[in-house]
Amino acid sequence: MSSKRDRMGNRKEGNHERPPSHLRGKQIGMYYAQRNRERNEANRKRPLGTILLSESRKNQIQAVLNSTSFKNIFATTSSTYEHLEDSAFKRSFLRVINETIDEKLQHTCARLAEDATLNQSLYEDFLQKQSSPKYMNMIAKRTKLPAFNMKDEILKVIDENQVVVISGETGCGKTTQVAQFILDDFLQKQKGSVCKVLCTQPRRISAIAVAQRVAEERGEELGHSVGYHIRMERRPPRDRGSICFCTTGVVLKIMESDASLSWVSHLILDEIHERDVMSDFILALIKKIKAKRSDLKIILMSATLNSEKFSKYYDNAPHLNIPGFTYPVQEFYLEDVLQRTGFVFESTHRIKHKKTKMYSDFIEPHVRQLERTRQYSRQVCIQLRNPECEDINLELILQLVIDVCGKERDEGAILIFLTGFHEISTLSRLMSESGRFPPGKFLIFPLHSLMPTLEQKQIFDTPPRGMRKIIIATNIAETSITIDDVVYVIDCGKIKVTNFDARTNSDILAPEWVSLANANQRRGRAGRVKPGMCFHLFTKARNMVLEQYLLPEILRKRLEDVILTAKILQLGPVEPFFAQLIDSPDPGAVTVALELLKRMNALTDDEKLTPLGYHLAKLPMAPQIGKMILFGAIFSCLDPILSIAAALDFKDPFQLPVDKEREVYKMKLELARGVKSDHLLFHEALRGFEESGNARQYCWNYFLSHQTMKQLQDLKKQYMEYLCEMNFVRDSDPKNPECNLNWDNLSLVKAIICAGLYPNISISPVLGKAPVRTPSMRRLKLHPKSILAECKYFDTNILVYYKKMKSKVDFIYDASLIHPLPVIFFGDRFNQICEDGRSFISINQNLRFKCSESTASIIKELRDRFNWFLEYKISHPGPVVWGGDDETQILSLIMELITCEDMEEFDDDAFDDE
Repeated sequence: MSSKRDRMGNRKEGNHERPPSHLRGKQIGMYYAQRNRERNEANRKRPLGTILLSESRKNQIQAVLNSTSFKNIFATTSSTYEHLEDSAFKRSFLRVINETIDEKLQHTCARLAEDATLNQSLYEDFLQKQSSPKYMNMIAKRTKLPAFNMKDEILKVIDENQVVVISGETGCGKTTQVAQFILDDFLQKQKGSVCKVLCTQPRRISAIAVAQRVAEERGEELGHSVGYHIRMERRPPRDRGSICFCTTGVVLKIMESDASLSWVSHLILDEIHERDVMSDFILALIKKIKAKRSDLKIILMSATLNSEKFSKYYDNAPHLNIPGFTYPVQEFYLEDVLQRTGFVFESTHRIKHKKTKMYSDFIEPHVRQLERTRQYSRQVCIQLRNPECEDINLELILQLVIDVCGKERDEGAILIFLTGFHEISTLSRLMSESGRFPPGKFLIFPLHSLMPTLEQKQIFDTPPRGMRKIIIATNIAETSITIDDVVYVIDCGKIKVTNFDARTNSDILAPEWVSLANANQRRGRAGRVKPGMCFHLFTKARNMVLEQYLLPEILRKRLEDVILTAKILQLGPVEPFFAQLIDSPDPGAVTVALELLKRMNALTDDEKLTPLGYHLAKLPMAPQIGKMILFGAIFSCLDPILSIAAALDFKDPFQLPVDKEREVYKMKLELARGVKSDHLLFHEALRGFEESGNARQYCWNYFLSHQTMKQLQDLKKQYMEYLCEMNFVRDSDPKNPECNLNWDNLSLVKAIICAGLYPNISISPVLGKAPVRTPSMRRLKLHPKSILAECKYFDTNILVYYKKMKSKVDFIYDASLIHPLPVIFFGDRFNQICEDGRSFISINQNLRFKCSESTASIIKELRDRFNWFLEYKISHPGPVVWGGDDETQILSLIMELITCEDMEEFDDDAFDDE
């Protein structure tokens, strides 16, 4: 091979530089590291494109700028926002940014006023109910619960203390009974008019299920003394003398306008041991509220998991424990399941040597002990030595279910715990295809927190005689809901958890081992009505090393939406408030979130909400998705943007059957119609679904989940209702023509995606199919599910994405190729640079675009005018009226520029700019 030398005298072979021959060992590594740094720096400064505007185009832009009247609209701005016209929005916004939660509590601490006439009416209603056969039958059942035996003790400790912690084992009845004890006590004492019990649940399904159960126990229909309130759905009870079950998110939403919960007499926070962010928020807020409202009773309810920690958080509040009543449950571990089924794992050789060695070191002592006792067959011991035996194996679960159904006479329900929707749907399909579960003998129900409400309710019904019910669930079935007739539990041993790495600004989604607390809760589900059996699909050795509890959610998630919630609740600077939480989040995660919100223009430099931030805080979704939706409304292309937002906020609707990866990819490309965008693929998939005459066949053809597509449709309607409430649209129809004048302009739609998802930008340093990197040159990889993963050629070197997830490498899970102008118009830190006689536009310091000085100047003026308009529109909510007036001239001009760039359509003299 011929050898050449560069200008520094270093040898080169082909296109690859080699280090000088005198370097040895670490010096060679240092040489290559230095070369990489130099190469990355050179790539970072390399322009990502050229902005070309002809003289005629610049003259057109200048004419529009001169003719519109926005130039001085925000010439004098201040922290008092005097430039905003008076409106309901302005009054509410200024109140939020200028008032603190403590000030708000000073004038919102009204109490329930007693009404003697209503007291008597409620008392008579209660007496009449007690004589009904239905009520008497339910009372007979309730008295068998352990909680009922402690009724007087529970009422006494609540009466004597403002804050009480009540813990109880599975099946003790605390969730359904404590609220009823309180209400019945007030009704009997003829004080029903000052009793309003609000009981939180961490999930929508549990709020509905518990409300239905309690109403049934009271011999009523929902809407009388018992009701529920979840996001976008409610069945409220009567105003006084009632119990309302709701999600924690709904309570926080109520507190935005009524911080002291002035109409509530008793606040019950149930399932607080789950430690979701919203529950932790409420726990901290209650500390502030209870000082202002001495009449408000607060009852914290938990499974017997770390309940002492909650008691200590509230200055050693009294703690009452209700003993559980469950029948004996036999526990079996993986070795028992393998012995019982004879299952043999099919090795795929996917496990790395290091992991294999770690597993061998861990399991070998346990297997040797089993061999010594000869409790298990030689084949079982061989299988336990296979590292893949600890993976979730749906074939093993299928075999175990078949075995249980064949050998166990009791027709009690089987509850299977899996990690997520994909595993649940795959196991459901395997069971259906096996032919071992005919519909006449088995009822198979998937159970997931985002299932439609109607389908969720059927899970609790008792099946006809001779039929067995099988529920395949996530951890939602651990404590949030109770299915009474479960006798057999199959615990996969894993739980899907998202962790956030602030150092790399990446989410990490992976199944983790359950905690001991999780495993115990799952076991307890099997002993509700009779002796049961629990099959843990992990070894007895693994059980010995499980953590006691999982990390609280606040310590492992992104914090942007958490911070916006804190701001809309007027909690002031976030770091002091976070310090008051029962567990404070990682300061690095707080810094990353604050930086993003400031770059999105949701927060000012001093951490106050902007008008945009105020709207984003009102939307129950990630702020980037919320921003995308708002911009979709402004640019009148809502239907496609809503489809994309729903898919990002909920889930990718495409399914990936085993061994069908290539077919799925092919159908994705067919749907995409040549557009290099995963986001537009979601839009096309949902549009086809909505327009199809046979939706189920359409889903089958394109490997789409019919259930997921229906949920995406529902989400789109919910988003429109939010926009309607905020006055950005006139009605809640996603396909309203007024909101979709530009729905078919895909160049504009991609630009709006960029506006929402920025600063999630990745680049290819060299145009074409090159490695994808962050602007700071950190290497990324497109996930195989992306239609861009096998794209032969990138016609632009800028990609925008929603989520970066770290597993083996940093993956981008969805992306769209975009051209420079959307980044220039919607990016931050705009700057004009002149170096070596060349002119550039710089975005965020590390995204450069070549252009002439005159082009840079007029783009800056247009961008400034556009930003003024956006601030005006966000600050004066209302539908954009497209026509010839000033506001839409700017929008039309920007839309035209973006479209022409994307379509590579230039004027004849486009290159005059060079």
